[in-house]
Amino acid sequence: MTASEKTPLVVLIFGATGGIGSALCRHLVASGNSTVVAAGRDPGKLTTLSAELGIRTILADATRAEEVDACIADVTKQEGRLDGLAHCVGSLLLKPAHLTTDADFAATIAANLTTAFLTLRAAVRAMSTPDNRGGSIVLVSSAAARLGLANHEAIAAAKAGVMGLALSAAASYAPKNIRINCVAPGLVRTPMTARLLANETSARGSIQMHALGRVGEPSEVASAIAFLLDPAQSWMTGQTLGIDGGLATVRSRAAS
Repeated sequence: MTASEKTPLVVLIFGATGGIGSALCRHLVASGNSTVVAAGRDPGKLTTLSAELGIRTILADATRAEEVDACIADVTKQEGRLDGLAHCVGSLLLKPAHLTTDADFAATIAANLTTAFLTLRAAVRAMSTPDNRGGSIVLVSSAAARLGLANHEAIAAAKAGVMGLALSAAASYAPKNIRINCVAPGLVRTPMTARLLANETSARGSIQMHALGRVGEPSEVASAIAFLLDPAQSWMTGQTLGIDGGLATVRSRAAS
């Protein structure tokens, strides 16, 4: 069988209408190697994305286990299998612990960690059936989980949990040939970060923390997720790729 005759991968993207999720949909559709199904909880945005890319969409709230399970059951029934899942659901809370309410914390954990667990759990069940021969799952963590950033306590805790979830699950499901990896972005220009970047002082300070001297673009994170989903990376699991302009690991000298 030639490369052009290969069966396209079936990939489900949760959080598909967000900045990174929609960029991933575009990347995978442009590659022509995947049947993409987009899941999200905003019907209007799903309709717009479907019209743009010609992909099937499913309305689902990733904080609700029954909706996640139904979404993945729908994909496996309609497409015959599930080869890849990307969890691009998340939120951003910038508050120190003493100003974070119980409701703030609960919402941050639900949006970032609970959704990651629920989507991963449903995906590994689907990928573990006799009809499926493994697959790839990619979760989105954050550079804030890898270094101490002021006023990030709740989101850092949630995103560190995502990394821990990926590590443990990678060990659990490696015998079933299910690869589980993470990406850990720095500050990316998305609708979720628009308010932060609109503040000139906040934007300048954030940009200066990134060694490459700029914020990231959704397409840059999307290409890394696509790389991890690709079966060509068949010997890669339990890893977290920092797509962060050097934020978590590099301190550059000031330009001379």
